[in-house]
Amino acid sequence: MQPDPGPALLALYDTALPHVYGYLLARCGRRTLAEDLTAETFLAAVTACRREPATAPNVAWLVGIARHKLVDHWRSAEREERGLRAVHDQTPDQLDPWDQQLDALVARDLLAAQPAVHRAALTLRYLDGLPVPEVAALLGRTVHATEALLHRARGAFRRACRDQGLLGEPSGKEGSA
Repeated sequence: MQPDPGPALLALYDTALPHVYGYLLARCGRRTLAEDLTAETFLAAVTACRREPATAPNVAWLVGIARHKLVDHWRSAEREERGLRAVHDQTPDQLDPWDQQLDALVARDLLAAQPAVHRAALTLRYLDGLPVPEVAALLGRTVHATEALLHRARGAFRRACRDQGLLGEPSGKEGSA
């Protein structure tokens, strides 16, 4: 019989809470959503600790659960958006190099205005630094579909930046879209 991991999780709670909440808040930008997802993360951790074999809880493990909870939220939001509007295809834009830095708050607002699936893909790839195959696995897509999704998401984000006057004039085909 293994020792009960519950006390270990409870002891870790005060240390892990700021890390889990900070991770979620930085990626979703909404306090109430980050609070809800943090609660869901710890509930999922309790459930996981009760399974055999029990998991030894640590901060990295909890942040991993938080990442999955955030992805689940984005998937749910995307399904809801799809139900409310007809999905329209976007023509992928030609990528051009750009190296201007965006104000973090403006970037978060622009990211929040993107469709949920774009937010999820861009956050996992560029904020979390996950490789495309891992992003694909988390989003339940193939690698090629995820690459296409990232291409469209980057183009949509660039257009939103350009509309806000944050980027210079486009070069090539991208400006004709």
